[in-house]
Amino acid sequence: MAEQELDTGGFDFSEVEKRLGVTRRTFLKYCAGVAASLGLSTSSAVAMAKAIAAKPQMRPPVIWLHGQECTGPTESLLRSEQPSLEHLLLDMISLDYHQTLDTGAGHKVEELKKKSMKENHGKYLLVVEGAIPVKDDGVYCKIAGETMLHITKEAAEGAAAIVAFGSCASWGGVQSASPNPTGAKGTQAVLPGKPVVNIPGCPPNPANFLGTVLYFVTFGKLPPLDQQNRPKWAYGRLIHENCYRRPHFDAGRFATEFGDEGHKLGYCLYKLGCKGPETYNNCPSLEFNNVGGGVWPIGVGHPCFGCSEEGIGFNKPMFALANVETHTPPNSFPTIEDRQQDTGISPTAAALGGAAAGAAIGASLMAAKKVGNTPESDSGSDG
Repeated sequence: MAEQELDTGGFDFSEVEKRLGVTRRTFLKYCAGVAASLGLSTSSAVAMAKAIAAKPQMRPPVIWLHGQECTGPTESLLRSEQPSLEHLLLDMISLDYHQTLDTGAGHKVEELKKKSMKENHGKYLLVVEGAIPVKDDGVYCKIAGETMLHITKEAAEGAAAIVAFGSCASWGGVQSASPNPTGAKGTQAVLPGKPVVNIPGCPPNPANFLGTVLYFVTFGKLPPLDQQNRPKWAYGRLIHENCYRRPHFDAGRFATEFGDEGHKLGYCLYKLGCKGPETYNNCPSLEFNNVGGGVWPIGVGHPCFGCSEEGIGFNKPMFALANVETHTPPNSFPTIEDRQQDTGISPTAAALGGAAAGAAIGASLMAAKKVGNTPESDSGSDG
């Protein structure tokens, strides 16, 4: 979206240009892009730009806690480029406490955390990373002599909003997998009745966190959420719907072993246990590390294992077939070679014809599914 399309009402962005080291045009284009990804209007893009350009004292303070985890969410955030981590910390939020990024340590840091929570009661954003053990009063995860269970409940009391960043914080992650010896749980399970937004993933895409935070900075509230309290703009569609291997699925072309011919040709990974047909996330459209070129699990030839879905990632066997929410292919298809022998059509023509036929069948079945939906079922959908 070009800069001239945004009516900024004469707002002076000269100060933010100095802080960010970018031109006014580049800054406004970035805000327009974020607003578009959130499904918001150009006026919202202007509001975001003004929120980022606000005086430093206007930035919301953030208290960031770490429980049972590998620090993967923070590590992914460290590699964010749009915006970079330093712009997030210096221009969008005031990171008052973060156990991994704090320069200080010990009692002094803990004192500063409690001071910030007291002075900013009802105003700060609480970010939880990692699962929270509840068995035996939470003794299996302690920070500065206090259990993560107690620390989380204490911090939640004065939080304006709570974000569970990563699958562990959202619903327990790998720590909560059977037999779950520490009684690990997600943030919303530990804080019933509190407004918690889940941003699952292992690791989650930093763009999903940054977009949610920017929405909060701009409007002072969390974005619309689905039934699992995930931002709809990021988790509103199945990976399967946007996957560029989907035409192979519809045409019955699958990799059945790692390194086989289908795998080399980029065929669908459904039969290798891909959980994309039952996992909601925007991985196909955002990818990772801002480099493009297919840098995400399916893009590099590995099946999705459903890390952002509770009950699938870390619970469902790796190579178990997904429950397809659109339509399920038969267990066996004739091979490309068989089709060629039966019809006398070349492999290339067979492949192209199969793709076209598969797409038509898929479209017909989706249309039939929509026709069969009742008003009641449609009204109950949150997607």
